[in-house]
Amino acid sequence: MAGIRIEGLHKYYGQVHALDGLDLTVEPGTVFGFLGPNGAGKTTTIRILTGLARATQGDAWVAGEKVSADFKPVAHRIGYLPEEPAFYDWMTPREFLDHIGRVFGLPASQRAARVKELLELVGLEDVSKRRISGFSRGMRQRLGLAQSLVNKPEVLLLDEAVSALDPAGRKEVLELLERLRGQCTVFMSTHILTDVERVCDTIGIIARGKMLVQSSREKLLAQYAIPAFEVEVESGFEEPLNAWIEGLRRENWIQSIQDNGLICRILVEDIEAAKHNLLPSAMQAGLVMTRYEMLRPSLEDIFLRLVGEGEQE
Repeated sequence: MAGIRIEGLHKYYGQVHALDGLDLTVEPGTVFGFLGPNGAGKTTTIRILTGLARATQGDAWVAGEKVSADFKPVAHRIGYLPEEPAFYDWMTPREFLDHIGRVFGLPASQRAARVKELLELVGLEDVSKRRISGFSRGMRQRLGLAQSLVNKPEVLLLDEAVSALDPAGRKEVLELLERLRGQCTVFMSTHILTDVERVCDTIGIIARGKMLVQSSREKLLAQYAIPAFEVEVESGFEEPLNAWIEGLRRENWIQSIQDNGLICRILVEDIEAAKHNLLPSAMQAGLVMTRYEMLRPSLEDIFLRLVGEGEQE
């Protein structure tokens, strides 16, 4: 049974086609990164999965339950954190989480233990008696994450969950998401690609309401890898670097070269030819190098390439 399954999902807002036959499957217990440019359909998808919006056409299942007009069978099995969570600002974090526990029908002793555990988990135990109205956006996001975990959900849906956090806060939340692997299915929409590359098992890239690609992180990086090398030279060697680059442009195993002063990035067609020829030719050209590196493909490069191709189509 999949943690999340979507088949042929369409959603219209008047003349706007927000989702156009979206299909995806998320395996249980994994962390899924859901990527796409603004307006691609990410938030619409999450709103349908949480019962906050109805699909125009198609079906979706969450934790084995079909999403329908009667959302009660699903509601108690999921956690949800929107991009800008809402709170009762006159409450304290402890009071608010206790209230959410009551909504889920947890008995008093269980609520108290769960609230204490979650406040420690998201680093808010020291401010647990302060009013939420005085919280920064990052603190509110931490509280929202705690709220989404009160009922120990089988599926956790996160819409830009770490976008408001500083680097230290993001690191802590990402470590928490890593600890949730195997305990629940995490569906994470974000625009911070390095976060996805760090924690997600599987990645889906969406554009114009359609899934462009869904694959494991490693397979995606391997499939769309473009062999690249970067060479950086010491100041004063710009002229020999330019001469070396001009010579490389005549080689049939070179795809393209980007020159940025003291640094050049070389995309190659034949990686073995590059390994055998680049470094010896650079030394023969008299370059004094501060860095010579074969680059690992980045998720950002792949994302921009796929989204660009999707927009052209």
